[in-house]
This record gives sequence, structure tokens and C-alpha cells, in this order.
Amino acid sequence: MTTLIIGASGFLGAELIRQAAAAGQPTVATYATSPGNTARVAWHHLDLRDPERVDAVMAEVRPHLIVNASSGEADWAVTAQGPVRLAIAAAKCGSRLVHVSSDAVFSGSRDHYDESCLPDPVTPYGAAKAAAETGVLLVHPQAVVARTSLIIGGGRSVHERTVHELAAGTREGVLFTDDIRCPVHVTDLAAAILELASHDTHGIHHLAGADALSRHELGTLIARRDGLDASRLPTGLRADSTLPGAIDVRLDSRVTQRKLRTTLRGARRFLTAAA
Repeated sequence: MTTLIIGASGFLGAELIRQAAAAGQPTVATYATSPGNTARVAWHHLDLRDPERVDAVMAEVRPHLIVNASSGEADWAVTAQGPVRLAIAAAKCGSRLVHVSSDAVFSGSRDHYDESCLPDPVTPYGAAKAAAETGVLLVHPQAVVARTSLIIGGGRSVHERTVHELAAGTREGVLFTDDIRCPVHVTDLAAAILELASHDTHGIHHLAGADALSRHELGTLIARRDGLDASRLPTGLRADSTLPGAIDVRLDSRVTQRKLRTTLRGARRFLTAAA
């Protein structure tokens, strides 16, 4: 039974490949621009905007499980329409589908967001992700939509690289003290996604870390883990910036966590443990 990872050359996709292959699952990967460097899997080029290509890959691979970890940012054709196209193909083939979504579907107007909360996005990217969620579950009701937050791990994430560049003075910018998220470790997230895929479950699930932290608090933890001078990290308020988007979005993952063996660790735990 083959697992198909969509967007496998990305940060999360690469970890999904590693864990699926380590578990002995026959694994196939797709890429949009360039393949990853994992030689243990077959790579297929896939543009989610192309319905004929989606059908061709599905017909060739015949996957038992599809995990869509692709990211098209605010490109509506990729981020909103592409996953629905993929879900239609998955439903036709009888494939299990896990679609990875984002906390960007929320505005930050609530204290916290559990799986029962309705999306209220405030950015084009969030709107595209919210539309994809609705469309995926409409055409493939047995699919899982897994919302997550900032993904951290092993120094390879965007946020970790940003912290290093800011501490070294090679990058301009600040880390916001009022921008709150629930960071998750990439290994925890990938394991939770694959575990959810093995369950007889469907619908919305939240897979975020247990700690709500500002981007500056997160940066400080990363700096301390990596032996950097955290006092060199510049601070600012997102509320004072022109950057669009929600300020404080806290995903509540407790309902989903109770279904899982995988622990979704908080950043205070996995960063102080040098994970």
C-alpha cells in the first residue's frame, strides 16, 4: 500500500518521507519546482493546477494514502483549487487523504481556536487555505484536514534560519513580541499526521504545539539552544507594522491530542531539550 506525499521537497514533506520510509511504507513523492534529495523514493513532477497531471500521477501511483503538504502561498489556483482537485481524484481512487492546513484560516479575534471554530481569515493566503478546507471535505468527506502552526526543527525551518541571521546582523527586521502562535516540532507533526492517517477518522484536526509563544519568545529559545546571544535579537510590535494578518492565533489541539500516541510537544520543551 503506497503513500503519496504531495509537496515532498518542502520542510514538512521531507520529514514525512523520512518517517514513512523508515516505517517500511512504499513511498512516492511529488514536487512542483525541483525534487528533493531523498533517493529512497520515486519522484513525480506535479502541478496541482493541472487536472490532467493530477489524474495521471494518481493513475500511475494508485496510492492508498495521500498527504498533501504542498504550499502555494496566496496563489488561489494552487492553494485553494489545487487541493480540491486532488481530493476529487483521491475520492475517485478510494485513497485516504490528509490535507495539511494552517492557523492562517483564523483572524485571532478569539482567545483560542479548537476544531469547532469556523474560519474567519483576514489575508488572501488564509482565505485560500480556508477555501481548500471546505472544498476538500465537500468532495471527499472521509478526508482529514490537519491544521497546524509554525513548524520548527533541526535548525532547518524558516524561523530558525531567521533567528540566526538576525543574531548575526546579516538580516534586517524584528521579532514581534505580540505575534503569538503555537509552534510544533516537525518530527512531532509528521508523526501525528501519519498516525491520524492510520485511524478511522475524518474532518478537522488541530496539530499544534502545547505552548503559545510570541515570535520573540520562540526566537530567544532557539538562540539559547544554539548558543547565540539572544540579546541581539531586535524586537517590535506587529500591531505597529504594516504586515497583514492575524496577531494572536492559538490553536487548541487538546481534542486531537487525546486521540494520538504521538505527543505534540510545546516549544519550551522541545527547544530546551535541544530536539
